[in-house]
Amino acid sequence: MTKDYFIHSSSFVDDGARIGSETKIWHFSHIAKCSIGQNCIFGQNTFVADGVIIGNNVKVQNNVSIYTGTTIEDDVFLGPSCILTNVLNPRSQVNRHSVYEKTIIRKGATVGANATIVCGVELGRYCFIAAGAVVTKNVPDYALMAGVPAKQTGWMSRSGVKLSKPDTNGIMTCPESGYRYREVEKGILKCLDLDEDKPLPAELATGKTSYREFRKKD
Repeated sequence: MTKDYFIHSSSFVDDGARIGSETKIWHFSHIAKCSIGQNCIFGQNTFVADGVIIGNNVKVQNNVSIYTGTTIEDDVFLGPSCILTNVLNPRSQVNRHSVYEKTIIRKGATVGANATIVCGVELGRYCFIAAGAVVTKNVPDYALMAGVPAKQTGWMSRSGVKLSKPDTNGIMTCPESGYRYREVEKGILKCLDLDEDKPLPAELATGKTSYREFRKKD
């Protein structure tokens, strides 16, 4: 039977691993008995442990390990060398395999390079964790989190651009897509122009302006 996914010859996939079509696993990676969806990319030196569940179109950059207890939904981006954990109080002399914490990364979330996600938290849909941040608590949908420990510093759009300040009607507009967002309740942001479950339209799926250009306009 022909496989419809790609595994580099230097990588190893355990028996029982489930890998979706069009997924690519690059150099020196180890995929244990887990479930990976379609059209995912795993960069060099990545590891996925037993029992991990990963959705479709997930991008995992170099040097990322995803441990037992982690669930990752569709369209998530994990930046280079970001860190996920599954034990809050590790000791070499104490086996805590039966009490791994659960970490859930919801649809469309981004975790920046070298960020650390302390286990037992949920990252909301389309949230954006800045490079080097240390996340210790749940993160709302669309929240921009930065610092150590990470604190919310604003909101990010579906396109990954910081949203403008609210206008007199409480609406924030993405400068790239033009989509409008509003807090429907305190701390709960919703897009007014596109359902969170729907993909970005084709004309917005390719970036044409660098983030630095958008930041100059803040």
